[in-house]
Amino acid sequence: MSNDKLVSRSDGSANNPGGTQLQVREGVLAVPGESKLHFGGKLDSVSIAWRIAGAAGAPVVVALGGISASRRVWLPEEPRGGWWHEVVGPGLALDTQRFRILSFDYLGASADSTGPRDGGAFPTISAYDQAELLLRLINHLGITSLRAIAGASYGGMVALAFGERYPDRVARLLVISAADRAHPMASAWRVVQRRIVKFAIESGKPMQGLELARALAMATYRSPEEFAARFDGAARRREDDQFVLPVEEYLFARGAEYAKSYRPESFVCLSESIDLHRVDAQRIFAPVTAIAIREDQLVPLADMRAMVARLPNAELHEISSVYGHDAFLKENRRLAPIFANVLNDPSGTAE
Repeated sequence: MSNDKLVSRSDGSANNPGGTQLQVREGVLAVPGESKLHFGGKLDSVSIAWRIAGAAGAPVVVALGGISASRRVWLPEEPRGGWWHEVVGPGLALDTQRFRILSFDYLGASADSTGPRDGGAFPTISAYDQAELLLRLINHLGITSLRAIAGASYGGMVALAFGERYPDRVARLLVISAADRAHPMASAWRVVQRRIVKFAIESGKPMQGLELARALAMATYRSPEEFAARFDGAARRREDDQFVLPVEEYLFARGAEYAKSYRPESFVCLSESIDLHRVDAQRIFAPVTAIAIREDQLVPLADMRAMVARLPNAELHEISSVYGHDAFLKENRRLAPIFANVLNDPSGTAE
């Protein structure tokens, strides 16, 4: 069962310079009955909120981001709309004049798919569970084969899980800043973040806890080089007889902004899902193009190299970016030629 809506556009606006007919569909797929999860939990009557946008009738590329990402990857009706607007759109790395871009709200997240609500208990979620929901979604939409899954961060983990489980349903995997297992140092940072949020929930201050955890997380998403360039020597100020550092203002502004739109329980749920991630790289037979960021603190270059060595059919691109782990959100210029090479490969199949 699904509640779908369809919007079609054909124009030569700035958001669609080629005049291609753009089609946008979105809906909520209801999965009736009991869904058994990878780690042994169960959920009843799961809902999956999804969205597909791009050139009408074009091959489908699934775009998946970090745990904060939603189905709204690219919004043609809004300038700079969508969480991946610097990479997805007409003429960009994921060109919406050549492809339809599909995404969904993660199970356990804060958007419109099934997730923890009002502090209630919620089972542990795996990237394999997200991959199964993606399979159900493409079956519902009648998509027999995906041209690619472009997954970054947690989305790259989901892409790898899908490639292991359903190799006949995707032609290629594009995996950015994600490995076949979580690095223990990255898990150490995330464990502390989750403890902060859990303590805040128990203390009746869940939003303040999420703000703190996100501020800490921001320090791991970007690179030391960026922080040095932005904040080294920047003027500090006094407030109520205390000094406030510019980097402090930046981190807590980002934390406060995030806490306004994301549920603390969802942060805990999907942060844990990252740390429990482990796939069998030797069983992923779809071609994989992996992109590693040399300055990424969360997914070290050595881990990406080791994963590619284990994959049966893979190539690795290494790029540098002061944005570190967040480079996938910013570096269209560096990602575009890699994406074009992969997506133009004639071995990639369409729907």
